[in-house]
Amino acid sequence: MNSLRIEGVGKSFDQLEVLRNLELTVEQGEFAAVIGPSGSGKSTLFNLVSGLDHPTSGQVLVEDEPASVESGKVAYMPQKDLLFPWRTVLDNTALALEAQGVRKREARARADALFADFGLDGFQKAYPSQLSGGMRQRAALLRTVVLERPVLLLDEPFGALDSLTRTDMQLWLADMWQRHRWTVVLVTHDIREAVLLADTVHVLSPRPATVVERIEVPLPRPRGAADFTAPEFAATERRVLEALRGTTAVKTA
Repeated sequence: MNSLRIEGVGKSFDQLEVLRNLELTVEQGEFAAVIGPSGSGKSTLFNLVSGLDHPTSGQVLVEDEPASVESGKVAYMPQKDLLFPWRTVLDNTALALEAQGVRKREARARADALFADFGLDGFQKAYPSQLSGGMRQRAALLRTVVLERPVLLLDEPFGALDSLTRTDMQLWLADMWQRHRWTVVLVTHDIREAVLLADTVHVLSPRPATVVERIEVPLPRPRGAADFTAPEFAATERRVLEALRGTTAVKTA
């Protein structure tokens, strides 16, 4: 089953064409990464998938229905954790459920049930300022996952972390995906991150963006730190890099 289908999508803002005839399909339980040059329209694409905006042409379908905020089929995690400093970690993670009308006690119980799995058990009563950067991102992902939406959108979730913490979080997310098999679309500028986490990497051209190459990652699951040195890993990184360089060459030629 296709969890997400983007068919011939174009998006313009007045005279600025951001997306052009973009095609992308994500199967149920697939981890897809989207990577492209800066300013290529990745954020615009996420706005269309989440239903915050609508395409100028083409269609975005989530579980065969037009993407919309009202459908409740997409959960979105931005790059910044956006945790409220005056709320405890538990209250922060329950906030999205409360905003949907779930009673506070039930929302807290549903969020609390995930704390151990997310490595946050014992920090329910802590405040965001007491958490490390990696823990804050795990809390933000928990807040997203607890909504139980069919599709998760992750917008450079580890981009603000230092290199060591980012690697730890990438490995942690690879393990979490292996256990839960969420349907994920990840926007990233990090080729290594895309290859480690994704089943498929979709390379965008510069604006107006289209998908110029869909690259299947040949690494077996589950994945871990040992994969960083695998020949297949290096070969896939090189293929993604060449695809990105090719888009830049076309743009500047």
